[in-house]
Amino acid sequence: MGASVRAVPLQSPLPPAEEVMAFIRSYVVPEGFPDSVTPSYVPYMTWRALKHFFGGAMGVFTTRTLLSSVGVSQSKVTPGAIAINWILKDGAGRVGKMLFARQGKKFDYDLKQLRFSSDLLLEIGAGIELATAAFPQFFLPMACVANVVKNVAAVTSTSTRTPIYKAYARGENIGDVTAKGESVGNIADLVRSVVLNTLNRARFTVAVDSFIKTGHIPSLKEGNSQETIFNPPWRHEPIAIGSRFGEAFQEPASFVAIRPLFEDERYMVTYNPAKDKVYALLKDQAKSDDIIKAAFHAHVLLHFINASHARKQMNSRRSDPYGNPCNMDFMAHIAESCKIVSSSYGTFKKKAREQGWIMSESLLNPGKARLCPARP
Repeated sequence: MGASVRAVPLQSPLPPAEEVMAFIRSYVVPEGFPDSVTPSYVPYMTWRALKHFFGGAMGVFTTRTLLSSVGVSQSKVTPGAIAINWILKDGAGRVGKMLFARQGKKFDYDLKQLRFSSDLLLEIGAGIELATAAFPQFFLPMACVANVVKNVAAVTSTSTRTPIYKAYARGENIGDVTAKGESVGNIADLVRSVVLNTLNRARFTVAVDSFIKTGHIPSLKEGNSQETIFNPPWRHEPIAIGSRFGEAFQEPASFVAIRPLFEDERYMVTYNPAKDKVYALLKDQAKSDDIIKAAFHAHVLLHFINASHARKQMNSRRSDPYGNPCNMDFMAHIAESCKIVSSSYGTFKKKAREQGWIMSESLLNPGKARLCPARP
């Protein structure tokens, strides 16, 4: 009656080479890979691995340079002076990190742009650290600036990391994706490989421009690939959302002229030829959809303004860089844009949802100014 019990493996034994690969994969990719993540996960993590490798090498060179510049290799410099300089350098970096961290909410708007900026700042900081070898007498100010820049980059990188990982996860495996991502390394976070389904300002611009010109809303992949990653601070922004009254209108007459067009809306849009900018002003009762509609309307008006400028430049050359537009010129465009928005905004939203886009007014980062009715 003695019965024997024998353990039977549920999986067939793997060849040694495959066993090794399975062991490595258990540390660097999420369980169920590749079905457990989105297709853009692999190119993203490839870039991260490359940055981790080169970033580590750069760290070795910059640390050696800093130690040499501060005087570790020079017997004439006392250990106390070296320690004080090093502490001041680190302290400046931590202060800069804390001051920049209060910008936290802004990290939700433009993930890829900020991620790219963090990588750029990290390299700038490393460059300044390497330059201390040429100017050892300026070690302290240069090292402090470099450390502030690198700490700001670290805050930006950390703040945008989780939303980016979330874009890759399928199902409830965000923790697994994050853990495996961190085990690979530390980079490529500018990457166009990241496919986000939210419409921030850059992707909203791509979607609306495509809709106006072709009637088509780009797919998630198309919209992300066409998104502008790097916007220099000096670049002219043609649209402002949630602007102040004084910024938008040159004179009260312009406001009085367009006010009837927006009686039934919780926003107003106008064009200021002196600044060559379209402004979307929000009324105090404006809700989420009103803000998105205002942004959509601003892009439609900008399209009419740009087309008008192009026609005028083709017909004649004028000394006025704005084509000398009078109030009636852009008043007609505003009236025309109202008709277009009234008939097409619903279609735009429907097509955007069909492509998988998620719209939120907070991602458009509107200003806080609101138009309030005058009290007697």
